[in-house]
Amino acid sequence: MTPHRQRTRHRRWLGAPVAGLLTAGLLVTAGGGSAQAGEASERGGGNAGGGVQLEQLDRGLVAVATDEGTFLSWRLLGSEVTGATETGVAGADFHVYRDGERLATVTDSTNYLDADAGPDAEYRVAAVVDGVEVDLSDPVSAWTEGYYELPLNKPADGVTPAGETYTYSANDVSVGDMDGDGQYEYVVKWYPSNAKDVSQVGYTGNVYLDTYELDGTLLHRVDLGPNIRAGAHYTQFLVYDFDGDGRSEMMFKTAPGTRITRYAADGGVVSEEYVTMPRADVRAGYSHQDDYRLSAEGYYEHVVDMFLGWHEHPEVVAGNWPATLEEAFGIEPAYDYPLSRAHAEALTDYFMDVYAPSRSTRNNLRAFEGFILDGPEYLTVLDGGSGEELETIRYKPGAHDDGLMWGDYAMARIEPGNRVDRFLSGVAYLDGTHPSAVFARGYYTRSTLVAYRWDGERLREDWYVDSGWAPMSNPFNDSPHGVDGTDPEFGTLTTQGFHSLSAADVDGDGRQEIVYGSATIDDDGSLLYSSFAEMPEGSATPGVDARLGHGDAMHVTDIDPARPGLEIYTVHEGGRYAPLGYALRDAATGEVLYGGYTGVDTGRGMIGDVVPGEPGIETWANHPEGGTNPLGIGLWTADGRRIAETTPGTNQSIRWAGDMTTQIIGGAGHLEQDTVIQDWERGTLLTAEGTRTNNHSKGNPSLVADVLGDWREELVVPTDAGTGLRVYVSTELTEHKLYTLMHDPQYRAEVARQQTTYNQPSYTGFYLASDMDFAEVPVPDYWAPGAVDALRDRVAEHVDGSAARRLTAALDEAERELARGDVRDARRAVERFLDGLDARGVSDEARAVLTYHGESLLAMLR
Repeated sequence: MTPHRQRTRHRRWLGAPVAGLLTAGLLVTAGGGSAQAGEASERGGGNAGGGVQLEQLDRGLVAVATDEGTFLSWRLLGSEVTGATETGVAGADFHVYRDGERLATVTDSTNYLDADAGPDAEYRVAAVVDGVEVDLSDPVSAWTEGYYELPLNKPADGVTPAGETYTYSANDVSVGDMDGDGQYEYVVKWYPSNAKDVSQVGYTGNVYLDTYELDGTLLHRVDLGPNIRAGAHYTQFLVYDFDGDGRSEMMFKTAPGTRITRYAADGGVVSEEYVTMPRADVRAGYSHQDDYRLSAEGYYEHVVDMFLGWHEHPEVVAGNWPATLEEAFGIEPAYDYPLSRAHAEALTDYFMDVYAPSRSTRNNLRAFEGFILDGPEYLTVLDGGSGEELETIRYKPGAHDDGLMWGDYAMARIEPGNRVDRFLSGVAYLDGTHPSAVFARGYYTRSTLVAYRWDGERLREDWYVDSGWAPMSNPFNDSPHGVDGTDPEFGTLTTQGFHSLSAADVDGDGRQEIVYGSATIDDDGSLLYSSFAEMPEGSATPGVDARLGHGDAMHVTDIDPARPGLEIYTVHEGGRYAPLGYALRDAATGEVLYGGYTGVDTGRGMIGDVVPGEPGIETWANHPEGGTNPLGIGLWTADGRRIAETTPGTNQSIRWAGDMTTQIIGGAGHLEQDTVIQDWERGTLLTAEGTRTNNHSKGNPSLVADVLGDWREELVVPTDAGTGLRVYVSTELTEHKLYTLMHDPQYRAEVARQQTTYNQPSYTGFYLASDMDFAEVPVPDYWAPGAVDALRDRVAEHVDGSAARRLTAALDEAERELARGDVRDARRAVERFLDGLDARGVSDEARAVLTYHGESLLAMLR
């Protein structure tokens, strides 16, 4: 059970940190990687020192009315951590105020229960360092319903070309600070009711991406148009501050017909524009009025055209595929090649009416419609705040064809447009400091990934990975799954990808790798490993060294704290053709630590600290038929002991409880069941009445992430009416103090990835469970773009007159030096700012506050 074809790694070091320019004005440091990645780093994207680029967040204070009083919860920022205690991290203390009167000083957590709350009370908290208040949050009032409901602007119903009506519901959600104010905005993906899996036939409605302020103000709407199909596998959208200017961008796949509508504060339309098509496409006659969705008649003509060109197909010319379609279908020769149209139509009739049904009774190609098998594909970058299009490039790689080369016609189930249109996306700190966008296409056969850096002006490619085609002897009758691709380095990537991916520093070098299911791509774009294992007795091919292969669920974090580094838990759907149905692997090497053969499609799996009496994080998988089973599937400890046959649910996990255990989200929107949060030992902790989970049987909320309050995760889920998005905060008091999870680089990247395909939970890069040792929690080392602006705002709040002008001038100079990539002079400017705090016109209170935040900024500019 060892990784297959592990490659010796030869790093191409770029030497000392390299300065480069960035629109946000931060220093670039390049820590190693491919020449492409290094060149991109020098050209743009940046960092003010060596720390990871993360967000400048505000206090995130929330107040929730409960039966016991008003519960308050707020953030400890990563920059405020000074060490560890037995129950949490050490850092700033907090004064809690109600209506201007101090209620308490909280030292061991970031929450408080006000048992004597009035109905109209207003709350604030202030961070306290060395006995001095160094900031004061904005005031908040209590959520009276136990949740906050963000009002949504639901799109109008629609009708497909086949005359079928459809409605809309809110689906996946992602967050980003679009305007640099330290608060998250919410990007909501609207799904039509006829959204379909990539293998399902039929038209779908358009997909929309809305960006909202928390108060429900709609900033802009992206209509992806008719040429982006609706379904879990088609629309992966990334929300992140890619260029380090303190404001998030959006990146997603687009096509002709994609349109952006921008709104004013009063709801009026400011502009409505299509994305920019490449000039070559305009000259070629493509238009935003094009509709590439195929009708059943259109697909018939598509196949006829494919058959007319059979003799010219490169694989036929090379002798890799049968020279005639009759040979491919296993029938007697009947026609001369090149085919005439009449003969191509005769073969199309035979293919659709005889051959395809003989392969599977589910093959009804006469009804094939609604798919998009042609037309340009783009990748668009959008300004998250204004909705302005920043750049549109071609999507890499293109589809190439309708899936013929991808194996979509080769299996018993003939599914044009299936394997070719499997998309993934994620964010990764490939150089250890700057975020890159990663997009993937294909994972059953040909598997590709491309990483980009956005420098504020252009997308620049870090690296590109391509397994090459999985060779087939007959594209209409073959088994291309599990076959090596043609690329000598990346050939074993085929069939290893999952319906999601993760970014994690698996080898401890400070740079994140891409965990691509059963394989891992190193930060420089090389293959770190591809995991194989020996097929056991009772399997289809006993004794053969085979891929672990594809699966639906993957989880990457420190699962076993007794072992160094991270682990990966996966389930696999290969059945009798997979060596394992579930496995725990060493993330650095891909070596299997424990697992079991099941012989069936093991479709669901989850991890979590659900049994706090056991060390480490538990893992479990579910038999497709559910219930108790004899296959070894059940609840396992981190060190490989099976402790129960029954298991918790597998929809989605959430860190909800105060004791740092893991809870599981249940509910089935398609069955009109309310969303619930359940604890394996304590039962149901929350029933979110009137809400629905998403994605059919997957049953996940729109988002689970630490977007407000303390370190625990919020539940973000749509209402059953589809007119609102509810945010639920845990109101269970906790005695544990931990910085916001959004200041852990792996967790922040995982939140950005969570919307991808089969939504998976977000995990920290460190061990997080009820028995954690807080001395092992890493103190965040990060740069927050927007820190200079935040300090400038504090000057305006605390100082006026000539003193304010002098201090602001020093910060302006620091910002200019950062824009030139000169961190040394930027530090000097901040030092002058700190010296200026001793001048007349700066009160003792202002001096204490500004000194603290100035020194924090200086620490980032090391």
